Amino acid sequence: MSEARHLSPAPPGRPERSDFRYSIVVPVFNSVGVVETTIDRIVDVFEGAGLRYELILVNDGSRDGSWDVIAARARTSPHIVALNLLRNYGQHCANLAGLREATGDFVITMDDDLQNPPDQALLLIDEAITGRDVVFGRFERKQAPGYRRLGSKVINQLNRRVFGQPQDLAVSNFRILRRDVVDRICASRTAHPYLTGQALLYSGNASDVLVRHDARPTGKSNYGLRRILSLVLTISFSYSVFPLRAAATAGFLVALGSFLLGAFYLGRTFFVDSTVPGWTTIAVLVSMFSGVVIALVSMVGEYVVRTLDAVSETTPYHVVERVRS
Repeated sequence: MSEARHLSPAPPGRPERSDFRYSIVVPVFNSVGVVETTIDRIVDVFEGAGLRYELILVNDGSRDGSWDVIAARARTSPHIVALNLLRNYGQHCANLAGLREATGDFVITMDDDLQNPPDQALLLIDEAITGRDVVFGRFERKQAPGYRRLGSKVINQLNRRVFGQPQDLAVSNFRILRRDVVDRICASRTAHPYLTGQALLYSGNASDVLVRHDARPTGKSNYGLRRILSLVLTISFSYSVFPLRAAATAGFLVALGSFLLGAFYLGRTFFVDSTVPGWTTIAVLVSMFSGVVIALVSMVGEYVVRTLDAVSETTPYHVVERVRS
């Protein structure tokens, strides 16, 4: 795709890009080598397109000097806001902090490592101003390791089951949200934010557009296997009763199998003489039942813990410093 296409004005007969104000939210985590370039690219794209904008940079507990970089830029630019979180809360909490700071008619979220090219945000805008309330970037080809692509497929399946994501809709962290959807997300009370799922829940007219996904210019991604597994658990336990129902179903099937096995042995004692002492059968059944009970109790315990988190913690993050010019 050429740069001319990216920066071309919206077709006549519909609202113009310049009719709206945009907030760009960028969570920053250990990206001191690339974040300043990311800021420059975003500023160049939005000022080159003549758009009203604000850039909200959320430092998510970086330990490499990223905060010093973004705070220095915020002090000298009227369009940049820098938030410093108390510790590393995760990408979705950082995005939520940015959404609550944003004032634009549309809010765009993107990564800090230039894998979401800022010029592609104009394609999201062109789709959003046609009346969409959420637009996701559908990557032409994702520049990511195999385990991340596999994790994305698992998360997509969970999104379809839990949040009703349409089969033909691609979701990603590169997205644009209309103001009313942002307000609904910000008003929701949850100790475990998941913006993609919440965007699907609080919107009725979602779509996606084909965008480019570039390789990270320096360093490596901070979104590793542990974070993917953590996200899967968050979706499963914070937004769904599927694990509890799956465990209950497994417990029911095991109980049914044990009942049939008990009926078999009971019938056998009436019709067939048995010299088996029965120790092995008892030990196996006790172990199996104990395992099922422990699994069910652990599953219920996980829901109890997350319920306590939700009722006792109204803010899943804490901002310790805010910098504006």
